[in-house]
Amino acid sequence: MTVNHASTLKKDYFLAYIKLVLSSRNCTLDKARDLTIELFFRNNPKQYGSQTYNHFLEAYNELTIANSE
Repeated sequence: MTVNHASTLKKDYFLAYIKLVLSSRNCTLDKARDLTIELFFRNNPKQYGSQTYNHFLEAYNELTIANSE
């Protein structure tokens, strides 16, 4: 997935990204979160700004809630 460094990435972007990690790695949601932080954010959650990281957290929380239902 291409990243435009000049803009804030939205929650929908991270919903798709995390789902892609889940299906391609066949892993748990927690592992997908860790992999996203490692690979996408390069272990620096603020690399793309706090809004982008907050949108990632919103997406992760939404998927967590959906998986618990």
